[in-house]
Amino acid sequence: MRHVELTTVITTLAIALIFQLYPWSGYGITLRPDFLLVVTMYWILRAPNMCNVGVAWLAGLIVDLSTGSLLGQHALGYAFTAFLGLLYQRRLVLFNKWQLSAYVLTLLTTERFIVLILKLFADNEAPHMSYFLPILTNLILWQIMVMIFGAPTRPKHK
Repeated sequence: MRHVELTTVITTLAIALIFQLYPWSGYGITLRPDFLLVVTMYWILRAPNMCNVGVAWLAGLIVDLSTGSLLGQHALGYAFTAFLGLLYQRRLVLFNKWQLSAYVLTLLTTERFIVLILKLFADNEAPHMSYFLPILTNLILWQIMVMIFGAPTRPKHK
């Protein structure tokens, strides 16, 4: 695994925040990935010394403030997902790319369910099934992050 610079982590988080705040329209609203969550989870799994649960909580709080949603719902979802990600972070070196993708899919689904439960408590209104479609676009974004920055696992020997 290559060394990760702090400026790279901060830059990618800032770019993810810009994409998160970009106004989408049409089907883009339904399919919009959670850019900040995916980038935060990538850096938590790749460089846990630079990006941790506190950073995930802050990123979630920024999403809450920028979207006008219930304050703390994304923060709780991001922080809990980051905690679960860090639980198995050391074992990721043993995962192949399919196992890693399944693990990330589980983490992304967990965050979506946490936010859903909090929305149900706050609004008493169940969202449509399209609420879960961004999980797939999040997984596609995860694969793009892996292609650009490398998998958060050990490199293959040549």
